[in-house]
Amino acid sequence: MSVERIFDHLGHFKRFQACLYFAAVFQAIACGIHYLASVFLVQTPNFVCGVPGNITDVLYGNQTASSLEDILPVFKPGTGPLVARTAGGQQWELGRCRRALRIDPGGFAYNFGGNATAEACDGNFVYDHTEVLQSIVTQWDLVCEKEWLAKLCQPTFMLGVLIGALVFGDVADRVGRVKILMLTSVCQFGFGVSVAFAGNYYYFVVLRFLLAMVSSGYLVVVFVYVTEFTGIKVRTWTSMHVHAAFAVGVMVVALTGYLVRVWWIYQLVLSTCTSPFLLLCWKFPETPFYLMAKGRHEDAQTLLDSIARFNGLECTLTVQELLEPEERENGRALLREAEERPPQPEKKLSILDLFSTWRMAGRTCTVWAIWFIGSLGYYVFSLGSVNLGGNQYMNLFLAGAVELPSYLVGCFAMDRIGRKKTCAPALLLAGVACMLIIVVPDDIDALAIALAMTGKFAIAIAFGLIYLYTCELYPTIIRSLAVGSGSMMCRVGSVVAPFCVYLADVWIYLPQLIVGILAFVIGVLTLLLPETLGKPLTTTLQEAEALGNQPSKKDSAVGRLFNLTLEN
Repeated sequence: MSVERIFDHLGHFKRFQACLYFAAVFQAIACGIHYLASVFLVQTPNFVCGVPGNITDVLYGNQTASSLEDILPVFKPGTGPLVARTAGGQQWELGRCRRALRIDPGGFAYNFGGNATAEACDGNFVYDHTEVLQSIVTQWDLVCEKEWLAKLCQPTFMLGVLIGALVFGDVADRVGRVKILMLTSVCQFGFGVSVAFAGNYYYFVVLRFLLAMVSSGYLVVVFVYVTEFTGIKVRTWTSMHVHAAFAVGVMVVALTGYLVRVWWIYQLVLSTCTSPFLLLCWKFPETPFYLMAKGRHEDAQTLLDSIARFNGLECTLTVQELLEPEERENGRALLREAEERPPQPEKKLSILDLFSTWRMAGRTCTVWAIWFIGSLGYYVFSLGSVNLGGNQYMNLFLAGAVELPSYLVGCFAMDRIGRKKTCAPALLLAGVACMLIIVVPDDIDALAIALAMTGKFAIAIAFGLIYLYTCELYPTIIRSLAVGSGSMMCRVGSVVAPFCVYLADVWIYLPQLIVGILAFVIGVLTLLLPETLGKPLTTTLQEAEALGNQPSKKDSAVGRLFNLTLEN
């Protein structure tokens, strides 16, 4: 596509593009923050039922204390109850969701052979505040029969992410990339701050759902935005390092969670740390690809002049030069013909255009499968890392940090051997790592951890490159829709992931088996996709088809006119 010539004349990644890129990517940190914030928002600390009256003594095995708060840090559910004595002489055996009052206990001892009256907790709970001073669980007592409400927060958030990815990806193709970037940025700040002041659980869930939609919308559109503002020579690095910004957001969550142990203060800090972006986003220009696709040639020329001036270059490129000579001549004839006809309504595009032919349908299904397994594998490996032990904040920080080298490796591989030849081996490696985890003896923890990190490393490579690969496989007029629908499949994977992890109760290695088989099969299917390394971004559906080595069908006169005036 000749619009790519812009970067040959004005630079693939000079000052103008660099300023836009780093500003846009800075806000992508907020997406990583909000996606993972619930790790500590809904954290459930150790707890037991409370008792009526003042407690004077507590027993747990051979350990004694004067209050429940003193003994809770060492209490392990399932190993036996806590025994508490009140100032009135009552003795209670306390569990997480049940308590029992001893009848005629006599002396105060841990073991008791007499009768006790058991009952459910009356809504009075005592929490361990060693790690968490206040979370939404402790504030609204989301434990025992209300535990499902706390577990519902993350799936509800991911449902909002799924809907936002599809809605905003489609809208960005209709109204422009930059308008969606501004809208979602402002809404991220507004909804993020509002969550901190949610008066009850239901307001909290609704606000988080809306926050998920706009965060997902920004993340989808920003990939398209930076892709259409950078040239082929740097497009691999610029697109992949949006993921690096997301990983930085994960590390920010870990650091903030360690320093701030009150959930609403924690939410405020996370929501305001990227607020300086709001001072810049209203100055963002629309992308040259979108302006040319919509026939806004004057705006496109103004943008080219601005880029050249900011980069210290003399702009000798005109919009008309972006059309091939033959296309310009045909375009003039078709335009004269069109002037004599009634105006034609602009073609309405929808998700069905991703399945316009059998070849395009097969490509879309394979791309969606990569998005799905990338997200499913990412979250299965991440949730499994919780069982590694040690400091939970450090574990989450490392979970974000381990992604950074994977994107560097992915960038080098994509530029040297291609997108397809990087994605397919990465998925195959993840599948093999999952299978090897199953056969590793239980007593070799270090090897199992190494294999799990290898699997996550490989999944991160495939998951990172699929954004750019999708952008290159689809034309301008449906590019945001393709990325948005792919991101929708990604969120389906993230919603399914927790349920996949729960299958460990059936067989401890069942999650790894499912991810391993899917990753291996999808890795093989990826080999059937066309390669896009070194090819310019396409603008028409016919050019996208030609990328798969299928000759383009001849257009009608009206169709050629539409392509020339609206898509070039």
